[in-house]
Amino acid sequence: MMYFQRTIKLAAPLMLAGLLAACSTLIGPRQVELPQARMQQNLDRKFPVRHRVLGVFEVELSHPQLAILPENDRVALTLDVNVAPLLARQAWHGSMAVSGRLRVDNVRNVIYIGDAHVDSFVVDGMDEGKQNQIASVVNLLGESTLKDVPVHTFRPEDLRYAGVQFVLTGISTKPGALVANLQPAQ
Repeated sequence: MMYFQRTIKLAAPLMLAGLLAACSTLIGPRQVELPQARMQQNLDRKFPVRHRVLGVFEVELSHPQLAILPENDRVALTLDVNVAPLLARQAWHGSMAVSGRLRVDNVRNVIYIGDAHVDSFVVDGMDEGKQNQIASVVNLLGESTLKDVPVHTFRPEDLRYAGVQFVLTGISTKPGALVANLQPAQ
């Protein structure tokens, strides 16, 4: 009888490990909803962003306002812009609106804006002709700057559920949130 009890005590952890392994293979794809307010807080911590563009402009982007465009799986950012040419004492202040498709970097577990496009650019007190002259610089700035700014970054523990590690595979939008698609890691 003592031998039987000892065998059960030794076998119980092995059976439990086997049961957990079997359950992990039953867990399939998941979706995780990311509320807009949470992503806005993340963006607020990452700004202001400063860049030198074409070696002659110091540009600062600040106060991002995120909008989710669920009808076409895009997001938009409205930003305050300060542009200061390095060789001039004058600086320009204004705003720009940028939109783009959501992209997933499953190596870094990041969701970012890809194919960023400047939808509007307005500089306070500048005539339309001058705004058009620097629009190409601003378009370049919008694409290069936002490519490096994640809309959301998953921590490793965010991608673990019921003992199973998941991989970020896609992203979609719905009103007021992004929906991350996850698959069990192979």
